[in-house]
Amino acid sequence: MTRVTIGAVAGFATVALLSLSAGHTALAQPKLQGVSKTEIIIGTQTDLSGVAAAFGVHSANAARMRFDEVNEAGGIHGRKIRYIVEDGQYQVPRSVQAANKLINRDKIFLMLLSIGTPMNNAILPDQLKAGVPNMFPLTAARQMFEPFHPLKWSATTSYYAQIRAAVKHFATVKGRKNICSLHQDTDFGREILDGTRDQLAAMNMKLVETATHKPADTDFTAQITRLRAANCDLITLGTIVRDSILPIATAKKMGWEVDMVGTTAAFDLNVSGAPGGVTDGLYAMTQIEAPYRDTGSPAIQQWVDKYKARYGSDPNPSAQLSYVAADLVVMGLDRAGKDLTVEKFIKAMESIQGYRDIFGGPVMTFGPNRRNGTDAAFLAQVKNGRWVRSGDLLTN
Repeated sequence: MTRVTIGAVAGFATVALLSLSAGHTALAQPKLQGVSKTEIIIGTQTDLSGVAAAFGVHSANAARMRFDEVNEAGGIHGRKIRYIVEDGQYQVPRSVQAANKLINRDKIFLMLLSIGTPMNNAILPDQLKAGVPNMFPLTAARQMFEPFHPLKWSATTSYYAQIRAAVKHFATVKGRKNICSLHQDTDFGREILDGTRDQLAAMNMKLVETATHKPADTDFTAQITRLRAANCDLITLGTIVRDSILPIATAKKMGWEVDMVGTTAAFDLNVSGAPGGVTDGLYAMTQIEAPYRDTGSPAIQQWVDKYKARYGSDPNPSAQLSYVAADLVVMGLDRAGKDLTVEKFIKAMESIQGYRDIFGGPVMTFGPNRRNGTDAAFLAQVKNGRWVRSGDLLTN
């Protein structure tokens, strides 16, 4: 196979069969699906038209771009990748319906970049029972790789670890004492609440106040009023795009300047570039630099130009993460060999160590007992409408 790759891998691990890792049960092998002599079928359930479409559209675009590069270069061991994307609109029932179609009707070989913590939690039991790997979902919830399962893979530092590191930093370095949480009333939001509360407990501090919202809420007056009354000096955010913009805009409209910090879920160019500079000052944890063409390396500039020529818009961070995720899958499929099975693919993924991408992201390493490729993240802040790295690694 002639392959265009963005990753460079140093070294190979000695890999055991899935069933040989201590404490792990053998991988059930249902009838192989999604693989023929001429193609490999990969599916994605994501948000193309809902509240998280800013992530989902760019994510699917970037993965498709990577797969098209592979197909144009001849495919993988004579097979082309057929990529099917379904719109779950960031709603659990629709996402479950989309996933069921992909798994049971389209007979996908693997699920890639499935969006959302609540959606993945609802889909995974049946997906894993069907023997369909869940590769690099578009969520950093711990449940994506804990507890261990051979078919669960993640390429992002967990929200839980991100927010714990942020809370520790703001408390010990910036002296914040009245720490609060504003989060979605979802599985995703509760990951941020858990991380905030657990880190405070580890420092003998208490969570001062909490406020919740629905993913599609547009009025945050009550929540911000509640948190302001508690005299919060740091608010951890379990928010995505629009619900990251609106709270800080509401606080500023009230004349309240308070530090707010989100996770990679808030690290989006729509957030930093919100009209009127309303998000200036907002913090977020991330593991990658924002893809600004004018400050990027020649390789990044070329990638941005290619993406924009293809899709008519600049890529956002979810496009970067998704292109890397697709490249990792391509690498695993290539290493699995011509006689592709789920077990051979999983063993091939376990052999990936020291992977580096062109975006300056963290080194990715997997193994028989490691399903999360990295634990690295750093703090970024919105300044003059752009995400700017605000410090060194807070997790590693």
